[in-house]
Amino acid sequence: MNTRRKHKYFEREPGAPEPVSVEVSHRCQFSEVDALAIVWHGRYAGFFEKASEALGRKIGLSYENMYAAGVSAPLAQLHIDYHRPLKLSEVCTIRASVIWTEASRLNIEYVILKEDGMVACTGYTVQMFVDSGSGEVCILSPDLLVECRNNWRRGDFN
Repeated sequence: MNTRRKHKYFEREPGAPEPVSVEVSHRCQFSEVDALAIVWHGRYAGFFEKASEALGRKIGLSYENMYAAGVSAPLAQLHIDYHRPLKLSEVCTIRASVIWTEASRLNIEYVILKEDGMVACTGYTVQMFVDSGSGEVCILSPDLLVECRNNWRRGDFN
């Protein structure tokens, strides 16, 4: 299989709930393009973040909720596969899907679609939960993540 065209980066655990997804729209701006009016490759991580924030709000893992719970989830991995360029003023759709895992982390897959529906970019991030005070990695899932999983299993995010 050609991994450049991969859309599912994480294995699905048997019996796990379906991924939870959000989609956000974005118009490519002048400050995001190079001299050829093509979106600079470094901007795609920011597009992922825009969808990731919306996903976090949907599932109760917003930055505000994490801050209140004394945890954070910094990036441990970022992977991007570029398929077709986005251009100045093009409106794209950014889809972020969190994939179930029992680990104390967030596995999120991304797809960015061009206006014509073609895939511009795919990728993933892995975020590890850490205690905000000590900076130590949370080996056990923090209560906020446990609550998220309970809601997810009940189907609260459908």
